[in-house]
Amino acid sequence: VQLVESGGGLVQAGGSLRLSCSASERTFSSYSMGWFRQAPGKERELVAAISWSGGDTAYTDSVKDRFTISRDNAKNTVYLQMNSLKPEDTAVYYCAALIRGELASGEYDYWGQGTQVTVSS
Repeated sequence: VQLVESGGGLVQAGGSLRLSCSASERTFSSYSMGWFRQAPGKERELVAAISWSGGDTAYTDSVKDRFTISRDNAKNTVYLQMNSLKPEDTAVYYCAALIRGELASGEYDYWGQGTQVTVSS
């Protein structure tokens, strides 16, 4: 499965961005999906995840009430709507696909190349 992220960029604090991740295969609809991020000098962390049906989601505490993950299985695409962005949200954001396992702790199987998000103060 090939995953391609888009939508990153430079935004001022308080602004919004919407990330998209498109998958190359129709089997996308059977995978749980996650958005991860990695800032310079920091470990990669799971930001948000969504089950194959969209019925279950998970968020890291620092983005709850600001970020929303969603998916459109007809378009093989998962989204991350990011509102009220903060400088500490600056990172490379990656989408990933999980064949089986728990959303928050599973070992994700396929990864995109990442898209840079920079939030200026």
